[in-house]
Amino acid sequence: MNKKLVHTTRMAIRWSDMDALGHVNNAVYFRYMELARVEWLVVSGFGLDPATEGPVIVNARCSFMKQLKYPGELEIRTYVSTPGRSSFETVYEIRRADQPDILCAEGAAKVVWVDFALEKSAPMPAQLRDLISEPQA
Repeated sequence: MNKKLVHTTRMAIRWSDMDALGHVNNAVYFRYMELARVEWLVVSGFGLDPATEGPVIVNARCSFMKQLKYPGELEIRTYVSTPGRSSFETVYEIRRADQPDILCAEGAAKVVWVDFALEKSAPMPAQLRDLISEPQA
């Protein structure tokens, strides 16, 4: 897949992210990816309004390479693929900020632009398509 880096964010590993085995629970990685995706959309000018149209995730995956433990700060890189009419793939790289060369997890989610009132896919806004499609600087 051809992917383009669109956003990098940092967030803290919270004590509550840990499970009984002493590492970040696997389900929390999906929350990290969600937070990165929503932050990218909002800072790019695509606020989330459930009364109109917006992004919906139709599938998601995550591969775990290295355990994460509290305390720490994460760096999450968000990439996107070439868009279709109403969808695009997002890919995430999760690393500890103090060890940026070590990939701890990689995930992906397919985003579909949806008309919430009609409950079906809709063409994504031209501005979003242009943002995703424009060549990387």
